Amino acid sequence: MAILIDETKRVLVQGITGREGMARTRLMIDFGTNVVAGCTPGKGGQDVLGVPVFDTVEQAIEAVGHIDISVVFVPAPLVKSAALEAVAAGIRLLVLVPDRVPLFDVLEVAQAAEQAGTRFLGPNTLGVLSVGRGVLGMIGGRADSARQWFKPGRTGVASRSGGMTSSTGYYLSQAGIGLSTLVHVGGDSVIGLSLPDVVEMFQDDPDTDSVVMFGEIGGSQEERVADLIRSGRFTKPLIAYIGGKAAKEGTRFSHAGAIIEGGRGTHEQKVLHLREAGAHVVDSFGDLPAVARKVLLD
Repeated sequence: MAILIDETKRVLVQGITGREGMARTRLMIDFGTNVVAGCTPGKGGQDVLGVPVFDTVEQAIEAVGHIDISVVFVPAPLVKSAALEAVAAGIRLLVLVPDRVPLFDVLEVAQAAEQAGTRFLGPNTLGVLSVGRGVLGMIGGRADSARQWFKPGRTGVASRSGGMTSSTGYYLSQAGIGLSTLVHVGGDSVIGLSLPDVVEMFQDDPDTDSVVMFGEIGGSQEERVADLIRSGRFTKPLIAYIGGKAAKEGTRFSHAGAIIEGGRGTHEQKVLHLREAGAHVVDSFGDLPAVARKVLLD
């Protein structure tokens, strides 16, 4: 089992004929993802890497049958319309890769998704990769790189940073810690699936025994993960690193969602909450693999 993606899920790529869409579709197909259709208005009738392209999501479903997931590679101003089209067509998981999506567009997508029972990852996400099973988005860059970097195993990775999602997985694998699924929740201030959502999924995944989390200042995602541990809703070992220790209030740390405002979302608060709940929080990112090994061996 894996969370969010495996080889059985049927995937649509919206914006498949664009440069990014085409390149990332190659990654997904080469890694084993079951990409069954693409969609770009006005490009219907073409194919990309053997994948048929349709003008609308509805046409794609009529032609190829049920679709589980849509991965969206369109310019930021068009993300809302693409996402709403997929939600209306009955697709129940969206991966919104682009950054700089207008805030009110994301709020509108979130409202429509909630009403339809649809989940979405992102925006501003590298996506999700289940080792040896499938990838949505762009984690790993190329399939051969992803296979070399990420070794199969039973530790999940949940991260607020795209680059650090890959780095965390790479260094854990180099230390002999195999991985189940890697998830980048996205770096914007408003996102779909959050760290606590992903951690709960890992709790329910029988193929994941522990979770490594890369958190950041700003927001309350990490504190809510601590609440899951305290309440008993997450019981597996959690090893965490929180980035942005030196950031001052009002200073953005890399991502739009990583900013301390009004004293909320500080590094100190997050570390304190997680440690009090029983998580293993490291002071240096480089300590993650060694601490993870120690925790798993104890």
